[in-house]
Formats: sequence, C-alpha cells, structure tokens
Amino acid sequence: MSYSLTVNGTTHEIDLPGDVPLLWVLRDALGLTGTKYGCGVAACGACTVHVGGTAERACQLPLEAVDGEVLTIEGLGTADAPSALQRAWVAHNVAQCGYCQSGQIMQAADLLAANPDPSDAEIDDAMYGNLCRCGTYPRIRAAIHDAARNMRGVG
Repeated sequence: MSYSLTVNGTTHEIDLPGDVPLLWVLRDALGLTGTKYGCGVAACGACTVHVGGTAERACQLPLEAVDGEVLTIEGLGTADAPSALQRAWVAHNVAQCGYCQSGQIMQAADLLAANPDPSDAEIDDAMYGNLCRCGTYPRIRAAIHDAARNMRGVG
C-alpha cells in the first residue's frame, strides 16, 4: 500500500506495509538517520519525533497511524541555523556519547512549545522516559532553561 507522508515539510509517497514503524520509514526509506533506535518498545525516547505537533515514539507508531506532519531532528534546525535548543545543547556540552540526544531535543521542543517557561519539576516530568545512559540530566535541564530564556527573548 502507498502512503503520503509529509516529513520536515517535504511530502513523500511511501510504498510500504502500514504496520511498518515510523522509525524504519524515516531511517530506511527516507535516509533520515538522526532519529535513533533505542529499545524498540517506546520506553527510552531515542526515537522521539513530532507528529502533528506532538512528541511521539516512532519505534511503536505504525505508518498507517501517522496523522499529521512529521518533524524530525533534521527538520528542527540546520547546521547554519540551529534551533535555540540545539544551540543550548552545544553551549552546555549536553551530549556525551550523543546517542539519545536527538530524542531528548525533540522531547524538549515539545515541552517548550506547550510551556515556554518550565520549572525544574516540569522539565523533569516532561523529560521522564527519555533515558540518557551517560547521565547528562543536569546539563539537559540547564540547556532547556537556557533555550527557554532565549526563545522568550530574556537572556
């Protein structure tokens, strides 16, 4: 079956079975490898993307259930124009091994879209379920606060 899928502003015709997880559509069919495979059961957050403006785990979302435009880490910013979150991630040296970071950033972008000035507790709640084996959680929180200030024009 063929599906029309808009990813990062570009529409693609995907000729795959509807039960194929969005993660594999992005990585294998479209070559967008920024979204990572972590656990395969939607428990780690490495595969987080936005679907219709909401953070979703791509490893468990079948192609046939995708409802809305998909935004991946590749569409959040560019090398020449990184997003406020991406700039904050670099400024705070958040990434250690880096594997989970695209999912962390996409989850943080979802948080800041809904709450432009989150508290530490709100950040912790929103980011719960996005695992970082390197333990960079304090830097993640600091980067989110920094990005939030920059996005609000306060700092």
